[in-house]
Amino acid sequence: MDRIAIDVVLLLSEDMADEAIAANRVLIERFASEIVLNKADCLPHVSLAMGGINKGDIEAIGEVLERLAREQEPGELRVLGVAVSENAVGQKVSCFELEPGEKLQRLHQTVMAEMGRYMSSEVSEQMLADKHVSESTLQWIRGYKTMSSFGKFCPHITIGYGQIEERSEAKTFRAPRLALCRLGNNCTCRKVLISVEFE
Repeated sequence: MDRIAIDVVLLLSEDMADEAIAANRVLIERFASEIVLNKADCLPHVSLAMGGINKGDIEAIGEVLERLAREQEPGELRVLGVAVSENAVGQKVSCFELEPGEKLQRLHQTVMAEMGRYMSSEVSEQMLADKHVSESTLQWIRGYKTMSSFGKFCPHITIGYGQIEERSEAKTFRAPRLALCRLGNNCTCRKVLISVEFE
């Protein structure tokens, strides 16, 4: 397969990644969440752009991400609380909702604009890292540009399937790296293809 499904993401600071993984473990225990976050092949993250690319464009995309990491950084990110939504088949999904600050919104829009020449919404099951891919996963990736970007961008960290309790207080953290990741089922980040640090 010459084309793969990808996610351009912010990778989290160690403490925030640990918190997301701990919250995910609660959902696994209580609701048998299919999403099992870890730091190896299911990374907690904030999505900035999602779609399908040609493998041959990975190097060029890496150059774009390196430039963006020099020119723009998302600043301090703020978790507002826990948000619970439903996917296309009615499953509850919990996430840490982030404040859509000006720097984060600008970075998202720049990434979407820069990825426009490489990325399309045409994604098939074979383009993802996992053998089994749900229809709701494909719908989310295919609809990202029209349903979740620019004015509809809602930054978040997916925790997993099920409903978790509300956070008692807000938290701020840094996202030190901008990365290109291979997508798996449930829009998980299965493999880091490129990772660059913000300057």
